[in-house]
Amino acid sequence: MRWGHHLPRASWGSGFGRALQPPDERIPFLIHWSWPLQGERPLGPPRAFIRHHGNLADSASRFGRHGRLFPSASATEAIQRYRWNLAEWFSRLPREERQFGPTFALDTVHVDPVIRESTPDELLRPPAELALEHQPPQAGLPPLALSQLFNPDASGRRVQTVVLYGTVGTGKSTLVRKMVLDWCYGRLPAFELLIPFSCEDLSSLGPAPVSLCQLVAQRYMPLKKVLPLMAAAGSHLLFVLHGLERLNLDFRLAGTGLCSDPEQPEEPAAIIVNLLRKYMLPEASILVTTRPSAIGRIPSKYVGRYGEICGFSDTNLQKLYFQLRLNQPDCGCGSGVSAAPAQRDNLVQMLSRNLEGHHQIAAACFLPSYCWLVCATLHFLHAPTPAGQTLTSIYTSFLRLNFSGETLDSTDASNLSLMAYAARTMGKLAYEGVSSRKTYFSEEDVCGCLEAGIKTEEEFQLLHIFRRDALRFFLAPCVEPGRAGTFVFTVPAMQEYLAALYIVLGLRKTTLQKVGKEVAELVGRVGEDVSLVLGIMAKLLPLRALPLLFNLIKVVPRVFGRIVGKSREAVAQAMVLEMFREEDYYNDDVLDQMGASILGVEGPRRHPDEPPEDEVFELFPIFMGGLLSAHNRAVLAQLGCPIKNLDALENAQAIKKKLGKLGRQVLPPSELLDHLFFHYEFQNQRFSAEVLSSLRQLNLAGVRMTPVKCTVVASVLGSGRHALDEVNLASCQLDPAGLRTLMPVLLRARKLGLQLNSLGPEACKDLRDLLLHDQCQITTLRLSNNPLMAAGVALLMEGLAGNTSVTHLSLLHTGLGDEGLELLAAQLDRNWQLQELNVAYNGAGDTAALALARAAREHPSLELLHLYFNELSSEGRQVLRDLGGAAEGGARVVVSLTEGTAVSEYWSVILSEVQRNLNSWDRARVQRHLELLLRDLEDSRGATLNPWRKAQLLRVEGEVRGLLEQLGGSGS
Repeated sequence: MRWGHHLPRASWGSGFGRALQPPDERIPFLIHWSWPLQGERPLGPPRAFIRHHGNLADSASRFGRHGRLFPSASATEAIQRYRWNLAEWFSRLPREERQFGPTFALDTVHVDPVIRESTPDELLRPPAELALEHQPPQAGLPPLALSQLFNPDASGRRVQTVVLYGTVGTGKSTLVRKMVLDWCYGRLPAFELLIPFSCEDLSSLGPAPVSLCQLVAQRYMPLKKVLPLMAAAGSHLLFVLHGLERLNLDFRLAGTGLCSDPEQPEEPAAIIVNLLRKYMLPEASILVTTRPSAIGRIPSKYVGRYGEICGFSDTNLQKLYFQLRLNQPDCGCGSGVSAAPAQRDNLVQMLSRNLEGHHQIAAACFLPSYCWLVCATLHFLHAPTPAGQTLTSIYTSFLRLNFSGETLDSTDASNLSLMAYAARTMGKLAYEGVSSRKTYFSEEDVCGCLEAGIKTEEEFQLLHIFRRDALRFFLAPCVEPGRAGTFVFTVPAMQEYLAALYIVLGLRKTTLQKVGKEVAELVGRVGEDVSLVLGIMAKLLPLRALPLLFNLIKVVPRVFGRIVGKSREAVAQAMVLEMFREEDYYNDDVLDQMGASILGVEGPRRHPDEPPEDEVFELFPIFMGGLLSAHNRAVLAQLGCPIKNLDALENAQAIKKKLGKLGRQVLPPSELLDHLFFHYEFQNQRFSAEVLSSLRQLNLAGVRMTPVKCTVVASVLGSGRHALDEVNLASCQLDPAGLRTLMPVLLRARKLGLQLNSLGPEACKDLRDLLLHDQCQITTLRLSNNPLMAAGVALLMEGLAGNTSVTHLSLLHTGLGDEGLELLAAQLDRNWQLQELNVAYNGAGDTAALALARAAREHPSLELLHLYFNELSSEGRQVLRDLGGAAEGGARVVVSLTEGTAVSEYWSVILSEVQRNLNSWDRARVQRHLELLLRDLEDSRGATLNPWRKAQLLRVEGEVRGLLEQLGGSGS
């Protein structure tokens, strides 16, 4: 198994021999490849290139090897410098790859896609109407390796020209980059010199005459000294022509004359034609990459071998790719720091099991580009999120890496962007699926969207090119049982993304809108002239109808504007309704749904053995908001899909109007997180502040707060000014890093619930900092059911000593023990604002509990102390009861359900805590405490003659017996 480089598609620009500049974070990867390199830059050690082939080999020793064709010292030095420049250039990381960590290297994490040799007869065979299925290799034609591309053919003839073709996303740029880097590091000994050309760069030169030597010298300055030896290199010279579909080649002699002189100026296309004809440098080897639709531009008689790039047609290649990329040390799958190997292995194992189960994801990952998307999505979901990165930006960048600069047909005068065509056709199919709530499409559905509105021969030709080159990128055959013959979008989220793109681009128009727009434009063009004529006629002729007609002409554009406005409001209404749609069988938040779809974890459904009757499209409105953000609009403009600023503003206003009406309702925790995620994707703080100004309670109880969710909540709510009455983060699997991320939100909370989060002493450091912050507004802090221990309470007391807002503190079931209660007793007087302290169910004995009770009685503000469910003896409970009622003033101590012969007024509080935590507490321990409470109730009932008190005691006894029955006790 040979490992190579899979990179998103990119292009090479001109001027490869000038100054090397550091990459700018704000500049796209496409521009990075278009920067020049300095030929005279200082020579340094080459970047390590690791190739996995059995054992790891150190290839640095091969870097300086040169063949016999360049024997002079100056030529050798020039080739050496050229190799180093080329290696540095092709090893650059795009911004999208830097998210995987500062030490992430592409050299070790990419796998070669499969290359299948094909014959001219296969290429001439007419393709199927929807050729989405990958055709298996024919017998006798095994997959090709890069090192075998120029091996003799079956008849023993030398192969000089190889054409590699593949649809968008199969890894053509990957193979070119890998071959260039292999040559730079001495792993292609068959070639003494390799010269790569980008056909996009050559096409930008236009018809201006230029010679081959000038093309080489302008782009690779160090090669100036070896140009005279280029003709003598023979087959040891390799030209790489990447993206042939960008050039319009004419092999007719009447169109392109013969030229054999590399120094003769010709049009760039003419130079390429003569190279491929083998009329110029006839012994040179040539590697061409192209999309399938452009294969016919080179006559087959000039091609020695065709190779189809088949992507990751083997599931083992997909698993290997995921294993290498997700097991990178910097690929954090936890919080703050890099994830432990066990966490990374768990992700890889879950993903591998999903692939082995022939899930739809295996069909999607047939394309290496989608393997990258899966890894980027998992990294977004499970690792700390870089500032400003959103899910929408990941999908937009993914499309930019694959479609940036791509035109549908370079020979077509319209120069239509491939992505713009996809947005119009695939976006229409995606939106119709969302509207009708379906994800499976028949061949008729697909053809109906592709062929809609096509009338001319040129339009049919563009459709044919799109089908051959890009349809497989967006659609895949469905592999689910019972769905044979249907198609789905390659990944489910892509359907919702394209549907949202279709809407925000304004491609969805009703018949009334289309007619109204044409009429308004016509009236606008002639309106002034007609108005002038009507004004003159109204003065000369006594026609009363003319002024009325004059005014009607002015009204037409405004009527059309209102029609468009109503349409935007309807779209916003549908988007908001979709956002707040509650589903019984799939109530997880959208981020958990995405993780489940990738890792194969299914959420709860109404019927576990049956698929859901109704599809859920909760990402659709979120993507709509994300696409309206300034960053995504800028990237879409590069793809030929511009969204006008005015349209974005009007869409945002319509959405804000609808959100203002429906956004005030109380939402379930998962739906509330989806709402916040929409605002995070929109990346507009002013918009979010206005819409969320009425939010007073943040209830995310039960939502698994991963790093990205903490980032979402902090980003959206952290900059708000109004206080939050309550922030409930119970059972959210929070950790210290999550607390630090959420600090801006926690500072706005008045009541803060952090129960059941497994927060330990380490988290208490962050809680101490929170309490000591000068903007802290917390009055009620609930930390029950967290293993804080005595060490954590010591840190909390440091925070409370400097805090002036907290009045209610719950440390129920926090593992304090005697040590913790004694520490509280010693330091309780450092805080003078506390009014209620709950330290129930902490395993404390009589001595520690009594010490804390005495300190509470002396505290100036404490009113209530909870000590029930501790390991108290009967005598200890009696002493605490007596202490609580010994004198007026001081804190009341709650140790039981009774106070003397009466029911305690806090009995419902005690039993509700037990009921709430019945499934998480130690059942045997809780049962023992309940039996003690039941005995106290019975003793109090026997000691009183008051019938009203007896009735109350009997009622509470019934509640306790009910809890005992739930625990499996007798209740008697």
